Amino acid sequence: MSAGSGSASAGKPEKNFPATAINGTAINEHARRRPARPLRPYIAWYTGYRQRGIAPAVHRGLPSPFLTLIITLDEPLSMLAHADPAQPPGDFVTLLGGLHSVPALITHDGAQSGIQVALRPLGSRALLGLPAGELADIDVTADSVLGSAGTGLRERILAAPDWESRFAVLDEVLLGLVAGLRGLAAPAAQVSPEVAPEVAWAWARLLRAGGDVRVSELADQTGWSARHLNSRFRTEIGLTPKAAARVVRFSRARRLLAQAANEPPSHDLKSHDLKLADLAVECGYFDQAHLAREFRSLAGLPPSRWLAEEFRNVQDPRWLSEATWVDQAG
Repeated sequence: MSAGSGSASAGKPEKNFPATAINGTAINEHARRRPARPLRPYIAWYTGYRQRGIAPAVHRGLPSPFLTLIITLDEPLSMLAHADPAQPPGDFVTLLGGLHSVPALITHDGAQSGIQVALRPLGSRALLGLPAGELADIDVTADSVLGSAGTGLRERILAAPDWESRFAVLDEVLLGLVAGLRGLAAPAAQVSPEVAPEVAWAWARLLRAGGDVRVSELADQTGWSARHLNSRFRTEIGLTPKAAARVVRFSRARRLLAQAANEPPSHDLKSHDLKLADLAVECGYFDQAHLAREFRSLAGLPPSRWLAEEFRNVQDPRWLSEATWVDQAG
Protein backbone atom coordinates (compact mmCIF):
# COMPACT_ATOMS: atom_id res chain seq x y z
CA MET A 1 0.00 0.00 0.00
CA SER A 2 1.37 3.36 -0.96
CA ALA A 3 1.59 6.27 1.46
CA GLY A 4 -1.19 8.85 1.36
CA SER A 5 -0.65 11.80 -0.90
CA GLY A 6 -0.59 15.35 0.35
CA SER A 7 1.63 17.17 2.80
CA ALA A 8 0.05 16.94 6.20
CA SER A 9 2.02 18.76 8.87
CA ALA A 10 3.94 16.77 11.46
CA GLY A 11 1.58 17.72 14.25
CA LYS A 12 -1.81 17.31 12.60
CA PRO A 13 -3.47 13.93 11.94
CA GLU A 14 -4.09 13.36 8.24
CA LYS A 15 -7.21 11.34 9.00
CA ASN A 16 -8.98 11.06 12.33
CA PHE A 17 -12.25 9.19 12.70
CA PRO A 18 -13.42 9.73 16.30
CA ALA A 19 -14.63 7.07 18.68
CA THR A 20 -18.13 5.90 17.85
CA ALA A 21 -20.44 4.54 20.53
CA ILE A 22 -22.87 1.82 19.53
CA ASN A 23 -25.51 1.00 22.14
CA GLY A 24 -23.37 2.95 24.58
CA THR A 25 -20.52 0.42 24.58
CA ALA A 26 -18.72 -0.04 21.27
CA ILE A 27 -15.80 2.20 20.30
CA ASN A 28 -14.29 2.43 16.82
CA GLU A 29 -11.49 5.00 16.79
CA HIS A 30 -8.78 5.51 14.18
CA ALA A 31 -6.22 8.19 13.38
CA ARG A 32 -3.52 8.43 10.76
CA ARG A 33 -0.78 10.86 9.79
CA ARG A 34 2.58 11.04 8.12
CA PRO A 35 5.70 11.28 10.29
CA ALA A 36 7.80 14.39 10.71
CA ARG A 37 9.33 15.37 7.39
CA PRO A 38 12.92 14.20 8.16
CA LEU A 39 11.54 10.70 8.88
CA ARG A 40 9.61 10.30 5.64
CA PRO A 41 12.45 8.63 3.71
CA TYR A 42 12.25 5.85 6.33
CA ILE A 43 8.59 5.77 7.44
CA ALA A 44 5.42 6.05 5.36
CA TRP A 45 2.81 6.74 8.07
CA TYR A 46 1.50 6.14 11.56
CA THR A 47 -1.91 4.54 12.12
CA GLY A 48 -3.61 4.57 15.54
CA TYR A 49 -6.58 2.35 16.32
CA ARG A 50 -8.77 1.57 19.33
CA GLN A 51 -11.84 -0.67 19.18
CA ARG A 52 -14.10 -1.84 22.00
CA GLY A 53 -17.32 -3.80 22.19
CA ILE A 54 -17.03 -5.22 18.67
CA ALA A 55 -17.50 -8.83 17.67
CA PRO A 56 -14.48 -11.11 18.23
CA ALA A 57 -12.72 -11.70 14.93
CA VAL A 58 -9.65 -12.93 13.12
CA HIS A 59 -7.86 -10.26 11.07
CA ARG A 60 -5.56 -11.07 8.16
CA GLY A 61 -2.19 -9.35 8.20
CA LEU A 62 -1.60 -9.25 4.47
CA PRO A 63 1.63 -8.86 2.47
CA SER A 64 2.52 -5.24 1.79
CA PRO A 65 5.56 -3.21 0.67
CA PHE A 66 6.30 -2.14 4.26
CA LEU A 67 7.83 -3.56 7.39
CA THR A 68 5.47 -3.22 10.33
CA LEU A 69 6.11 -1.91 13.83
CA ILE A 70 3.16 -2.21 16.22
CA ILE A 71 3.06 -0.69 19.71
CA THR A 72 0.00 -1.89 21.59
CA LEU A 73 -1.94 0.24 24.07
CA ASP A 74 -4.54 -1.55 26.20
CA GLU A 75 -4.06 -5.23 25.35
CA PRO A 76 -1.40 -7.33 23.61
CA LEU A 77 -1.49 -8.28 19.96
CA SER A 78 -2.50 -11.94 19.69
CA MET A 79 -0.82 -13.66 16.76
CA LEU A 80 -2.72 -16.78 15.78
CA ALA A 81 -0.40 -17.57 12.86
CA HIS A 82 2.78 -15.92 11.59
CA ALA A 83 3.92 -15.70 7.99
CA ASP A 84 6.55 -18.29 8.90
CA PRO A 85 4.60 -21.40 9.98
CA ALA A 86 7.54 -22.50 12.10
CA GLN A 87 7.02 -19.51 14.42
CA PRO A 88 4.53 -20.44 17.15
CA PRO A 89 1.45 -18.34 18.03
CA GLY A 90 1.83 -15.83 20.84
CA ASP A 91 1.00 -12.45 22.32
CA PHE A 92 3.09 -9.34 21.64
CA VAL A 93 3.18 -6.06 23.54
CA THR A 94 5.26 -4.70 20.67
CA LEU A 95 5.86 -6.34 17.32
CA LEU A 96 8.31 -5.75 14.49
CA GLY A 97 7.79 -7.75 11.31
CA GLY A 98 9.45 -7.86 7.90
CA LEU A 99 8.04 -8.26 4.42
CA HIS A 100 6.27 -11.53 3.68
CA SER A 101 4.27 -13.13 0.88
CA VAL A 102 1.65 -15.09 2.83
CA PRO A 103 -0.93 -13.78 5.31
CA ALA A 104 -0.49 -13.70 9.07
CA LEU A 105 -3.51 -14.12 11.33
CA ILE A 106 -4.32 -11.87 14.30
CA THR A 107 -7.18 -12.56 16.66
CA HIS A 108 -9.01 -10.41 19.22
CA ASP A 109 -11.88 -11.00 21.63
CA GLY A 110 -13.72 -7.78 20.86
CA ALA A 111 -11.06 -5.21 21.79
CA GLN A 112 -7.81 -4.11 20.18
CA SER A 113 -5.73 -0.96 20.32
CA GLY A 114 -2.31 0.26 19.28
CA ILE A 115 -0.24 2.17 16.78
CA GLN A 116 1.12 0.73 13.55
CA VAL A 117 4.21 2.28 11.98
CA ALA A 118 4.73 1.49 8.28
CA LEU A 119 8.49 1.28 7.72
CA ARG A 120 10.05 1.58 4.29
CA PRO A 121 12.41 -1.35 3.59
CA LEU A 122 15.25 0.88 2.43
CA GLY A 123 14.98 2.84 5.68
CA SER A 124 15.58 -0.27 7.78
CA ARG A 125 19.35 0.16 8.09
CA ALA A 126 19.03 3.81 9.12
CA LEU A 127 16.18 3.24 11.54
CA LEU A 128 16.77 -0.27 12.90
CA GLY A 129 20.47 -0.76 12.29
CA LEU A 130 19.98 -3.82 10.07
CA PRO A 131 18.79 -4.59 6.52
CA ALA A 132 15.15 -5.48 6.02
CA GLY A 133 16.16 -8.95 4.81
CA GLU A 134 17.06 -9.95 8.37
CA LEU A 135 13.40 -9.56 9.35
CA ALA A 136 11.86 -11.23 6.30
CA ASP A 137 8.94 -13.54 7.15
CA ILE A 138 9.40 -13.21 10.92
CA ASP A 139 7.87 -11.24 13.79
CA VAL A 140 9.94 -10.18 16.80
CA THR A 141 9.48 -7.88 19.77
CA ALA A 142 10.51 -4.30 19.12
CA ASP A 143 12.96 -4.22 22.02
CA SER A 144 14.83 -7.22 20.59
CA VAL A 145 15.94 -4.87 17.79
CA LEU A 146 15.62 -1.40 19.33
CA GLY A 147 16.79 -2.31 22.82
CA SER A 148 15.76 -0.02 25.65
CA ALA A 149 14.48 2.53 23.14
CA GLY A 150 11.69 0.09 22.24
CA THR A 151 10.59 -0.30 25.85
CA GLY A 152 10.84 3.41 26.55
CA LEU A 153 8.87 4.23 23.43
CA ARG A 154 5.83 2.28 24.57
CA GLU A 155 5.97 3.74 28.07
CA ARG A 156 5.92 7.27 26.70
CA ILE A 157 3.12 6.49 24.24
CA LEU A 158 1.00 5.04 27.05
CA ALA A 159 1.47 8.28 29.01
CA ALA A 160 0.38 10.46 26.08
CA PRO A 161 -3.25 11.68 26.29
CA ASP A 162 -4.34 11.57 22.63
CA TRP A 163 -3.33 10.46 19.14
CA GLU A 164 -1.59 13.69 18.23
CA SER A 165 0.56 13.45 21.36
CA ARG A 166 1.33 9.77 20.73
CA PHE A 167 2.41 10.50 17.17
CA ALA A 168 4.61 13.33 18.46
CA VAL A 169 6.33 10.86 20.80
CA LEU A 170 6.98 8.58 17.84
CA ASP A 171 8.51 11.46 15.89
CA GLU A 172 10.84 12.38 18.74
CA VAL A 173 12.00 8.85 19.55
CA LEU A 174 12.42 7.69 15.96
CA LEU A 175 14.26 10.84 14.96
CA GLY A 176 16.62 10.14 17.85
CA LEU A 177 17.11 6.55 16.70
CA VAL A 178 18.04 7.57 13.17
CA ALA A 179 20.36 10.32 14.34
CA GLY A 180 22.02 8.02 16.85
CA LEU A 181 22.59 5.15 14.44
CA ARG A 182 23.98 7.41 11.75
CA GLY A 183 25.98 9.62 14.07
CA LEU A 184 24.25 12.74 12.82
CA ALA A 185 22.77 15.73 14.55
CA ALA A 186 19.68 15.15 12.38
CA PRO A 187 18.82 12.40 9.89
CA ALA A 188 19.64 12.99 6.26
CA ALA A 189 16.91 12.55 3.65
CA GLN A 190 18.45 9.53 1.93
CA VAL A 191 18.82 5.79 2.35
CA SER A 192 21.86 4.38 4.12
CA PRO A 193 25.08 4.37 2.10
CA GLU A 194 25.28 0.59 2.59
CA VAL A 195 22.33 0.22 0.19
CA ALA A 196 23.57 -0.19 -3.38
CA PRO A 197 22.14 2.44 -5.77
CA GLU A 198 21.12 -0.39 -8.10
CA VAL A 199 18.89 -1.90 -5.40
CA ALA A 200 17.37 1.48 -4.53
CA TRP A 201 16.63 2.11 -8.21
CA ALA A 202 15.10 -1.34 -8.74
CA TRP A 203 12.83 -0.95 -5.70
CA ALA A 204 11.71 2.53 -6.77
CA ARG A 205 11.01 1.21 -10.27
CA LEU A 206 8.86 -1.60 -8.88
CA LEU A 207 6.85 0.84 -6.77
CA ARG A 208 6.33 3.29 -9.64
CA ALA A 209 5.15 0.46 -11.90
CA GLY A 210 2.78 -0.94 -9.29
CA GLY A 211 4.68 -4.22 -9.49
CA ASP A 212 3.99 -4.58 -13.21
CA VAL A 213 7.59 -4.90 -14.41
CA ARG A 214 9.74 -7.84 -15.45
CA VAL A 215 12.75 -8.85 -13.37
CA SER A 216 14.80 -9.17 -16.56
CA GLU A 217 14.15 -5.48 -17.24
CA LEU A 218 15.35 -4.55 -13.76
CA ALA A 219 18.51 -6.62 -14.19
CA ASP A 220 19.23 -5.13 -17.61
CA GLN A 221 18.83 -1.58 -16.34
CA THR A 222 21.10 -2.15 -13.33
CA GLY A 223 23.75 -3.89 -15.37
CA TRP A 224 23.73 -6.81 -12.93
CA SER A 225 22.97 -10.44 -13.59
CA ALA A 226 19.52 -11.57 -12.45
CA ARG A 227 21.15 -13.80 -9.86
CA HIS A 228 23.22 -10.98 -8.36
CA LEU A 229 20.22 -8.64 -8.34
CA ASN A 230 18.11 -11.29 -6.58
CA SER A 231 20.72 -11.72 -3.85
CA ARG A 232 21.38 -8.04 -3.19
CA PHE A 233 17.71 -7.08 -3.48
CA ARG A 234 16.58 -9.77 -1.05
CA THR A 235 19.14 -8.62 1.52
CA GLU A 236 17.86 -5.03 1.49
CA ILE A 237 14.13 -5.60 0.89
CA GLY A 238 13.40 -9.05 2.32
CA LEU A 239 11.96 -10.52 -0.89
CA THR A 240 13.35 -11.30 -4.33
CA PRO A 241 12.40 -8.84 -7.07
CA LYS A 242 9.83 -11.30 -8.46
CA ALA A 243 8.20 -11.86 -5.06
CA ALA A 244 8.31 -8.14 -4.29
CA ALA A 245 6.61 -7.35 -7.61
CA ARG A 246 3.77 -9.73 -6.69
CA VAL A 247 3.34 -8.08 -3.30
CA VAL A 248 3.40 -4.53 -4.70
CA ARG A 249 0.87 -5.41 -7.41
CA PHE A 250 -1.37 -7.22 -4.91
CA SER A 251 -1.20 -4.29 -2.49
CA ARG A 252 -2.28 -1.90 -5.23
CA ALA A 253 -5.10 -4.19 -6.30
CA ARG A 254 -6.60 -4.46 -2.83
CA ARG A 255 -6.28 -0.70 -2.29
CA LEU A 256 -8.26 -0.07 -5.48
CA LEU A 257 -10.74 -2.78 -4.52
CA ALA A 258 -11.29 -1.15 -1.14
CA GLN A 259 -11.86 2.23 -2.77
CA ALA A 260 -14.35 0.73 -5.22
CA ALA A 261 -16.23 -0.84 -2.30
CA ASN A 262 -17.45 2.62 -1.29
CA GLU A 263 -19.24 3.10 -4.59
CA PRO A 264 -23.04 2.65 -4.55
CA PRO A 265 -23.76 -1.06 -4.02
CA SER A 266 -24.81 -3.18 -6.94
CA HIS A 267 -26.65 -6.48 -6.71
CA ASP A 268 -25.86 -7.28 -10.32
CA LEU A 269 -23.35 -10.15 -10.34
CA LYS A 270 -22.31 -9.32 -13.88
CA SER A 271 -21.48 -5.79 -12.76
CA HIS A 272 -19.39 -7.17 -9.88
CA ASP A 273 -17.48 -9.47 -12.23
CA LEU A 274 -16.92 -6.61 -14.65
CA LYS A 275 -15.36 -4.48 -11.90
CA LEU A 276 -12.99 -7.30 -10.92
CA ALA A 277 -12.12 -7.84 -14.58
CA ASP A 278 -11.34 -4.11 -14.96
CA LEU A 279 -9.29 -4.21 -11.77
CA ALA A 280 -7.27 -7.14 -13.09
CA VAL A 281 -6.42 -5.25 -16.29
CA GLU A 282 -5.62 -2.03 -14.39
CA CYS A 283 -3.16 -3.82 -12.11
CA GLY A 284 -1.40 -5.85 -14.78
CA TYR A 285 -2.91 -9.29 -14.22
CA PHE A 286 -3.56 -11.49 -17.24
CA ASP A 287 -7.27 -11.71 -16.44
CA GLN A 288 -9.75 -11.93 -13.58
CA ALA A 289 -8.84 -15.57 -12.92
CA HIS A 290 -5.19 -14.55 -12.49
CA LEU A 291 -6.25 -11.84 -10.01
CA ALA A 292 -8.31 -14.37 -8.04
CA ARG A 293 -5.41 -16.86 -7.92
CA GLU A 294 -3.05 -14.22 -6.61
CA PHE A 295 -5.54 -13.18 -3.92
CA ARG A 296 -5.90 -16.80 -2.82
CA SER A 297 -2.11 -17.18 -2.68
CA LEU A 298 -1.29 -13.89 -0.94
CA ALA A 299 -4.44 -13.36 1.14
CA GLY A 300 -5.67 -16.91 1.57
CA LEU A 301 -9.10 -16.18 0.07
CA PRO A 302 -10.68 -14.66 -3.06
CA PRO A 303 -11.18 -10.88 -3.46
CA SER A 304 -14.89 -10.79 -2.62
CA ARG A 305 -14.40 -12.75 0.63
CA TRP A 306 -11.46 -10.59 1.67
CA LEU A 307 -13.51 -7.46 1.17
CA ALA A 308 -16.43 -8.88 3.16
CA GLU A 309 -14.09 -9.78 6.03
CA GLU A 310 -12.52 -6.34 6.10
CA PHE A 311 -15.86 -4.55 6.20
CA ARG A 312 -16.91 -6.80 9.08
CA ASN A 313 -13.68 -6.25 11.01
CA VAL A 314 -13.35 -2.53 10.43
CA GLN A 315 -16.95 -1.61 11.28
CA ASP A 316 -16.56 1.75 9.53
CA PRO A 317 -16.39 1.78 5.70
CA ARG A 318 -14.94 5.30 5.71
CA TRP A 319 -11.75 3.89 7.20
CA LEU A 320 -11.59 1.06 4.69
CA SER A 321 -11.97 3.60 1.89
CA GLU A 322 -8.77 5.25 3.04
CA ALA A 323 -7.01 1.92 2.39
CA THR A 324 -5.11 2.14 5.66
CA TRP A 325 -6.74 -0.46 7.85
CA VAL A 326 -6.00 -3.22 5.34
CA ASP A 327 -2.32 -2.98 6.28
CA GLN A 328 -2.78 -2.95 10.03
CA ALA A 329 -0.77 -6.13 10.56
CA GLY A 330 0.92 -6.29 7.23
